[in-house]
Amino acid sequence: MSVIQIISAMNREDNLVVKAVAREKNKIALVADRLVDCLRNGGRLFFIGAGTSGRLGVLEAAELPPTFGTEPRIAQCIMAGGRKAVFRSQEGAEDNEVRARHEVRKRVRKGDLVIGIAASGVTPFVGAALRESSIIGAETALVTCSAGFSDARTARTVITLRVGPEIVSGSTRLKSGTATKMALNMITTSAMVKLGKVFGNRMVDLQPKSRKLRERGVRLVQELAKVSRSGAIALLSKSGW
Repeated sequence: MSVIQIISAMNREDNLVVKAVAREKNKIALVADRLVDCLRNGGRLFFIGAGTSGRLGVLEAAELPPTFGTEPRIAQCIMAGGRKAVFRSQEGAEDNEVRARHEVRKRVRKGDLVIGIAASGVTPFVGAALRESSIIGAETALVTCSAGFSDARTARTVITLRVGPEIVSGSTRLKSGTATKMALNMITTSAMVKLGKVFGNRMVDLQPKSRKLRERGVRLVQELAKVSRSGAIALLSKSGW
């Protein structure tokens, strides 16, 4: 195949992702509603994963504070293999159920929401972590792309994104990764909207800690308060940005 043929084939397969996510939107909404309740009651959000799935959880947790002004403790990720596995694969870490249970007992508490991410649905680290979370009394959900996954004991809610086989067989960083990122975006973004982190479609709780974000803050105040640029800067300066 030529490069353009490969890309065209990938593009055709990627078109299936949106449909797969749409079929599970009711379950995605259910988990988002539970996240709203969890955060309103002082709970936290945990993502659990290994490999690509874990890295997607890390990404989601890392992006909430700058986007919505949440405290870093509000969204965390427990990654098989620890921090170093974010940047380099740690073979065998996904099988370590003992470590998974230990990390959950150390960090998760009753009232938290734990979302396991496992494209295959059978990652031992994720399964063990979710079951331990349930014992503690945390709310649990699993995001998987395995059409054959059927163990309802693993999590209270199972979101199954049926994207079909990957163009490179078994490479879940492709359609499975894309579908999972979409589902996680939907869960966290809709929850943040319901918690009042936006005004209309504006990110009004972002933290203006860079030149770009301070400029965005100025524009937000100009548009929403209907004041001049100088007036917006004066108001932001007075309020400590």
